[in-house]
Amino acid sequence: MLGMVFTEFLEMVEQRFSPELADQMLTQTTLANDGAYTAVGYYPYAEMQALLATLSRLTGNSVPALLQDYGEYLFRRFVELYPEMFEHCHDSFDLLSQVDGHVHREVHKLYPQAQLPVFETLTHTPVCLVLEYRSSRGLADLAKGLIRGCIEHYGERNGVQRVDLPAREGLSITRFEISRP
Repeated sequence: MLGMVFTEFLEMVEQRFSPELADQMLTQTTLANDGAYTAVGYYPYAEMQALLATLSRLTGNSVPALLQDYGEYLFRRFVELYPEMFEHCHDSFDLLSQVDGHVHREVHKLYPQAQLPVFETLTHTPVCLVLEYRSSRGLADLAKGLIRGCIEHYGERNGVQRVDLPAREGLSITRFEISRP
């Protein structure tokens, strides 16, 4: 998993909770590298799972809720760090329908070894966008947070429905139905 995902997660914990809680989370989680992450490194997904479990225990927040909050935070960070990736999009439907094509292509330029999930656009009308998320990591809660962050970025009030589908070929599959009011 991309080191940037870890470094941004630690930043979110420091900002949302406190630097002390972030340190406590790191010291109470068994990690191969003791929590020393770099944005350009690659780390086992199991370490992110362990960090989330510890943070959940320390805060009383569920892992799904933490992941959704992190997704919203991470979207805002993407806008800050990579504004050029958002310049060509005028609304959330425009951006979200291009995640697999344009956005992930740009991510691969920055991080060639990144293993990204699939966001396939199934339906794209003026009032409805249906995306299918497929991933070996099963981070649909993070994906939902990213979607909510995108909607917020464009100042929209779209609804997001999530449907978890049966896993296939080792991939978790979730359908997101985004509708305009």
